[in-house]
Amino acid sequence: MDTQKIVQNALAAGYVVPAFNIPHLPMMEPITRAVADEKSIGMIQVARLEWEKFEAESLEKVAELYGKYKKPGYTLLHLDHVPVVDEDHLEVDYLSIIRRALKAGYQSVMVDGSRLPLEGNIAATKAAAEIAHAAGVPIEAELGAVMGHETSQQSIPYEEIFAGKMGFTKVDEAVRFVKESGCDWLSVAVGSVHGAIADNLLDKKKPAAKLDIQRIAELRSALGIPLVLHGGSGIVESYITAGIKAGIAKINVGTELRQPYERALRETGSVEAAQESVYTRCRELIRDFLHTAGNAEILNK
Repeated sequence: MDTQKIVQNALAAGYVVPAFNIPHLPMMEPITRAVADEKSIGMIQVARLEWEKFEAESLEKVAELYGKYKKPGYTLLHLDHVPVVDEDHLEVDYLSIIRRALKAGYQSVMVDGSRLPLEGNIAATKAAAEIAHAAGVPIEAELGAVMGHETSQQSIPYEEIFAGKMGFTKVDEAVRFVKESGCDWLSVAVGSVHGAIADNLLDKKKPAAKLDIQRIAELRSALGIPLVLHGGSGIVESYITAGIKAGIAKINVGTELRQPYERALRETGSVEAAQESVYTRCRELIRDFLHTAGNAEILNK
């Protein structure tokens, strides 16, 4: 499976490739099974945050488990957020993590320099892109500030953030960023919300988010590359549909599957019950929310 071609095909055909996060290793099997049973294309991904603060253990462990449960023709392995500066404002040896992922067999990777000024983000992304491209692997980057409970925006009402376009990706900066950094896909800030990581917020429902469809369309027209939406859980469905048509070709889904897993495990004490909860919810998301069921044949052409 050619990851870059599949995401490009999704953009051209008006589909989206969902990317499901694995904060807990037992979530791997039910998610890959759900993707294949819906005859969809889906990425299995893990972010540094998920092996540092949840129970994914390591990117190598996720890759090993993916090798056991992968569904050829349906699933892909992606390395999600590798920050240059993390959520605790500490510098990360991000290039070594990218190299580890390539060695482990990840089919696409992401570097996140969005906490840096524009020039620093460009430089960091370019360095990571050179490593990824030398291995024949596409790279995703981020520009703008995707809001979330763990950010400085947490005290500001969502509607105020959206109305003021606070942290939203700027078209002129994005044009320069893509040209100079060499990234293949760009994660944009257009209204979505990252899931919470603080213990007291982990099981809280996210605010019903909207998307700036006009900004998405402007970015797609100006950049000509696939756009990525992080914080895909909790967005009003009509905005998801419109956002995909406007240029979103990959969407990250974490909270919508993590919370059912953790809730079922807490209530039943059974990993198997938690896995089935994830499987059921994942199929619902693919079929009824993202409308990607049955698209594998189209995107694999």
